[in-house]
Amino acid sequence: MRVADIMRSAAAGMGALLLAAPVVATQSEVYPSTYAAMPSVPTVLRNASLYDGAGGFQARTDILLVDGKVAGVGQGLTAPVGAREIDATGRFVTPGLIDVHSHLGVYPAPGLDAHSDGNEAVRPNTADVWAEHSVWPQDPGFDRALAGGVTTLQILPGSANLFGCRSVILKNLVGRSVQDMKFPGARYGLKMACGENPKRVYGDQGGPSTRMGNVAGYRIEFEKAVGYKRKWDEYDQKLRAYEETRGRRRPERPTPPDVDLRLETLKGVLEGSILPQIHCYRADEMVIMLDLAREFGFRIRQFHHAVESYKIADLLAREEVCSAVWADWWGFKIEAYDTVRENASLIDQAGACAVIHSDSAVGIQRLNQELAKTWADGVNAGIVIEKARAWRWLGINAARSIGLEDRIGSVEVGKNADVVVWSRDPFSVYAQADLVFIDGAVAFDRSDPARRPRGDFETGLDLGVGR
Repeated sequence: MRVADIMRSAAAGMGALLLAAPVVATQSEVYPSTYAAMPSVPTVLRNASLYDGAGGFQARTDILLVDGKVAGVGQGLTAPVGAREIDATGRFVTPGLIDVHSHLGVYPAPGLDAHSDGNEAVRPNTADVWAEHSVWPQDPGFDRALAGGVTTLQILPGSANLFGCRSVILKNLVGRSVQDMKFPGARYGLKMACGENPKRVYGDQGGPSTRMGNVAGYRIEFEKAVGYKRKWDEYDQKLRAYEETRGRRRPERPTPPDVDLRLETLKGVLEGSILPQIHCYRADEMVIMLDLAREFGFRIRQFHHAVESYKIADLLAREEVCSAVWADWWGFKIEAYDTVRENASLIDQAGACAVIHSDSAVGIQRLNQELAKTWADGVNAGIVIEKARAWRWLGINAARSIGLEDRIGSVEVGKNADVVVWSRDPFSVYAQADLVFIDGAVAFDRSDPARRPRGDFETGLDLGVGR
């Protein structure tokens, strides 16, 4: 059975094709998530200072974790019999950090050409490619990120293509395969890129060499996707009519259209099951991309890097589009020149969705410091935002930007028990992640060598000796 056919298969009913809308292509039967949470015991964190990730702060509060979920938040919680109790007096708790723009696994360490698997730079449209098929679980960067409190990552390709590939959301628990890490039920994203990068790659190959060529390329491919979707919609309608004639004389069963894996991904964007994640620096280009989305009837979930989002923050608020930004990267190419350090604060001040991302195997290890830097720059410029509100940039806003705000991004009852216990206020440069819980289980414990993961690639290596 073909990939697209399996994606349309019902979970029950002898494999009959769905007669309603197609199944959201999240965790298809083709490359399913095999993630399994680690065993956990009921745990209560006592007397913590809590940034809940949704804008709230509570002092001297308890957090109860049971069966992989947050089961209670408040003072004086009663712990279940046999629960582990942890004194968090003087320490801070936050939701597990979410890095919405990471290349771990597709550009793993050591940084060698043989490990460069993040750009399928063969044509402007490689929407048929899936990032998960490049992820190397043994990348030591996953362990380093866990030590910095990162529990969820969106793995993206590079930005050589107009349409790069499907992103994948991972739980930061390293397994034998990428499927062991895939966040169950998470939707795919589609990495797109505008600006300098795609226009400089394919000029000698008949691809775009200008920004107007970039936009023409998007439009041509989405026009194809509109036609492709129409064919499948017509087929689904005919199939429904065919099935509804069961028991009576009926026409021949309709034949499905040919599958195009590139257009399957773009069709998912048009249907809202795949979330566009767009590499875009300049404000004017972001506006054009919003117009492109309006032309073809889809919604952009997030602009990445977005160094000029502060110029159009009101438009982004109106369109409900997030901006994943750095604290202070700028000037490394001309489209990255016109940023301000207060970018995230200005986005937030306008009521838009600000997110802090890394785009770096080093930066991902200290995302709390990246947030603290850009928050402090805003305060110094007179944009006074409470710390608890700013923590949304790594909390609920980050979760929303990848479509998981109902499951992660905040320490609230019913949410996944992805929680970090910090040695002190995580806005401090001296703060360290003491404990990291994923689905209620201790994934990292700074005080316990047995709970400081070290991947297979580094096992047995003398890291102090050059080779």
